[in-house]
Amino acid sequence: MKDRSQNKILPFAIVTFIYFIVGFLTTINEQLQAPLKFTFLAEAGSYKNTLTTSISFFFFLGYLVNGSLGSRWVNIYGYKNTIIRGMLFIISGLIMYLCSSWMGYQLPDFHFIFGDAIIPYSFIVFLAGSFIMGTSAAVIQVVVNPYVASYDLPGTQAVQRLNITTGINSIGTTSAPFFVTLVIFSGISIENIEIKQLITPLAILLFCIMAVLLLTRKLDIPDIPNTRDSSGEKLERSVWSFRHFVLGVVAIFFYVGTEVAIGANINLFAFELEALGRPVNFFGKTDIIIGNMDLGIHALLSTLYWGGFMIGRGISSFLSHISARQQLITTTSLAAILATIAIITQNIWFLVAIGLLHSSMWSCIYSLSIKGLGKYTSKASGIFVSAVFGGAVFTLLQGILADVFGAWRWTWILCVICELVILSYALWGSRQRKEDIVI
Repeated sequence: MKDRSQNKILPFAIVTFIYFIVGFLTTINEQLQAPLKFTFLAEAGSYKNTLTTSISFFFFLGYLVNGSLGSRWVNIYGYKNTIIRGMLFIISGLIMYLCSSWMGYQLPDFHFIFGDAIIPYSFIVFLAGSFIMGTSAAVIQVVVNPYVASYDLPGTQAVQRLNITTGINSIGTTSAPFFVTLVIFSGISIENIEIKQLITPLAILLFCIMAVLLLTRKLDIPDIPNTRDSSGEKLERSVWSFRHFVLGVVAIFFYVGTEVAIGANINLFAFELEALGRPVNFFGKTDIIIGNMDLGIHALLSTLYWGGFMIGRGISSFLSHISARQQLITTTSLAAILATIAIITQNIWFLVAIGLLHSSMWSCIYSLSIKGLGKYTSKASGIFVSAVFGGAVFTLLQGILADVFGAWRWTWILCVICELVILSYALWGSRQRKEDIVI
């Protein structure tokens, strides 16, 4: 019995660890926005915020364009081989990042003019790498979500398994801001960073991902029956005919929009508050000293926001007697209230606190959306993951509004709108019709 239990846990642990890598690299991409704003985009003029947030836009564009690619691969090659293909995209994206960093360091004058902005070509290469990294995350998520939700792990239900996996993913997102601040840029002031500092850490990450890829190829990740259509099988109906799934896609679009907008842009809002003479204080201090390094409050903001995901998902994994729908109603209501207070008071810590509430929303929306889909699950997952493009739309839209308004404060109204849309799904949209249950 013990060996059988261990055999059940190992595939689950492998898939969860790979999801940790996705979370880590996703947040690194977001956290590079501020440093690149002060390096690549130092002379971007009135387009500075728009171009800065385009880093997240191109990352999540990969979800929209290639989310269905992962779904097709799952149906043709199975879960394990699709994971391997996703990791090859990660390697390609890291290589693009390295090329971008090298170009920025060796060819600083290789640029073009757009309006009043001077834009290095190396920044364009970075955006291409960001798109490839987003594609990798999309492909892997198409595997992780249905695999974890459908995996037969004794003593657990779907939303619990998703919360466990996304909780480990949150360890990656929580540690990434400190990796950028302390490892890549060595804890120095953001005004003094240099693009060449990216080269060595990215090369080390590339080597590590290659090692994980080789290990994954040797490990056994069994397929899960009845979660994907067999090769050549024709599905009787369109996945778009499932109302609770379609509305779930809308809900996840808005959820990822507000989740990523806060995680990616909260640092930029903090810089603005400091420029206005309203420094972001933490127990009365604007800086936290760790060892001999001076760590800015900005890395701490992102770490605490994503850390809230880790804590919240850990708590949610034990809530086996509270339905996903009830969890979603509670968290979205509170998140809308906190976002409103943050706008009124210009207190950035209310935005940070939303991370705790956002923690279980993905698991809740996903489990409610795919409930009863049977063999339509893998195809639905590909479409569902494509909706992560909301992270691109709202992050970039917020950056554009910040340039238009000349400030970030009122742009956070977007987050309030997103929370209310998700709440409406929890209250009404998630209700499943009888004809949408596949046996």
